[in-house]
Amino acid sequence: MSSISLPARCDRAATEALLPEMIAALGAGPLHIDARECQQIGQSMLQLLVSARQTGEGAVIDASPALRETAALAGLTEELFAGTDA
Repeated sequence: MSSISLPARCDRAATEALLPEMIAALGAGPLHIDARECQQIGQSMLQLLVSARQTGEGAVIDASPALRETAALAGLTEELFAGTDA
């Protein structure tokens, strides 16, 4: 299982920087995303995380409280965390 760690600030610039790495990792089987350090999460990162969950064998996200709160506010809790231990 491939693994990617997200930075504390997950804004558009971070999303653009991580996109190629995520694309490559998703092609190699399930992906583990370590998002435990995330403090600020923008819409573009939420979109990338939803896409990662729905692509190929999907992704498992270890989420910070801030990511869980942001996902809940955006109505994305099911899309990001359903069926995972995170």
